[in-house]
Amino acid sequence: MPQRYIKKILDARVYDIAIETPLTEARSLSARFGNNIMLKREDLQPVFSFKIRGAYNRIAQLSDEQKAKGVICASAGNHAQGVAMSAKKLGIKATIVMPQTTPDIKVKSVRERGAKVVLKGDAFDEAAAHAQELIAKHGYTYIPPYDDPDVIAGQGTVAMELMWQFSQPLHAVFIPVGGGGLIAGMAAYIKYLRPDIKVIGVEPEDSNCLQAAMAAGERVVLDEVGIFADGVAVKQIGEEPWNICKDNVDEVITVSTDEICAAIKDVFEDTRSIAEPAGALSVAGIKKYIAREQLEGENLAGVLSGANMNFDRLRYISERTEIGEKREAVLAVTIPEQPGAFKTFIKALHKRSITEFNYRYADAQQAVIFVGIQIQAGGLGREELLQDLRENGYSVTDLTDSDIAKQHIRHLVGGHAPSITNEVVYQFEFPERPGALLKFLMSLGTRWNISLFHYRNHGAAYSRVLLGAQVNPDETSAFEEMLEKVGFRYENMTDNEAYKLFLGAGNGKSE
Repeated sequence: MPQRYIKKILDARVYDIAIETPLTEARSLSARFGNNIMLKREDLQPVFSFKIRGAYNRIAQLSDEQKAKGVICASAGNHAQGVAMSAKKLGIKATIVMPQTTPDIKVKSVRERGAKVVLKGDAFDEAAAHAQELIAKHGYTYIPPYDDPDVIAGQGTVAMELMWQFSQPLHAVFIPVGGGGLIAGMAAYIKYLRPDIKVIGVEPEDSNCLQAAMAAGERVVLDEVGIFADGVAVKQIGEEPWNICKDNVDEVITVSTDEICAAIKDVFEDTRSIAEPAGALSVAGIKKYIAREQLEGENLAGVLSGANMNFDRLRYISERTEIGEKREAVLAVTIPEQPGAFKTFIKALHKRSITEFNYRYADAQQAVIFVGIQIQAGGLGREELLQDLRENGYSVTDLTDSDIAKQHIRHLVGGHAPSITNEVVYQFEFPERPGALLKFLMSLGTRWNISLFHYRNHGAAYSRVLLGAQVNPDETSAFEEMLEKVGFRYENMTDNEAYKLFLGAGNGKSE
């Protein structure tokens, strides 16, 4: 399989529009981790992503008749911009179908590159279905984002450049994985030319379609995918990429949202550029691999695949970075509700720095505080911190790995609600578009009283909402039937420990 792709990659028409991106040393990362870490800067492409390569190579292969009718794709991200710019360069009409949840910056960018934008549905599947309707009506040629030999060959030119830019021994190349076009093209070329080099895919923990396929020995469809790294939020690896990856990818590493946020900061400190979450996956994977293998003195390369970041996402990312670097522990600590208790607690920290402190009076005997405390990079000292506090008589709950604590609770700490009874709490994934919040609230109706609500815009296609409502036990089924009709993905959080510690309702019980 790799052999037949070599000629296609060597002949790929990408340099009419794409640039040969530099391979730069990440000096700070290299020094910190004791290895020579290099970054392939695909974020410097004209559309700030590697996607321009595959899109242009595919469109350039079209017949004159196909070019005359125009091209179409369904995409909310970098592929859309690649298709739009490629079509403009070749003088071809392009239509891009995008979900209504697509951030304005991406819609604007596609329109500026001369394409017609059609906004349809809340999710990619609806946009893709509409694109097929337009193909049937107008005869457009569909340009796939990854599941196509010409697209894969175009992406494979990243590896071609990397191999001539770095001829020394190379331990491994780390490549972000979504639908698999980039890693398939790169793996085909690398394994044919230098089979000793490890090809390692990197996926978010909640969007690991290639890892799941490799474990099963066949393509699988994930039930759900995470929304943070939207550039790789794909439920199933492409068929053609899988045919290549199954024999040419050595392994897949998965990373958490916090680890991705930390990697975005690492990229910024070394390059002064801001990678999008999917773009920073390779750096997060490199760090995790070095720690696991206790690697020293090796040459490692990672692909910075894109930099199409919404500016307003930076607030959220900066909040999660310290935890991603394992430099912060987030704790719930019970202290006496009496004068001087704060001061005594601070002394028990033995001069450790506090990064966050939230408190609200709730009980005459004791108080539960939400506190962030700085620790050494890599999580060193976290267990020692917990032990110190417990030896000083404090009841401590470690919330460092609690998503709901970091996503919602830290912004809501304000005390319990003892007068509220029969409260149930759910977390929703919420489409980020005008009118969606009103539609959501209208769909809930007036049968149940809303007792808690938290929503923050993070500049992504979807946000998360934490909702509390008063629902009698015998009405739980009816309530969840209503939620199913609303149509947003949800999860019951009523028994979540962080919620119970800081926001729990009375629910008919004495506190």
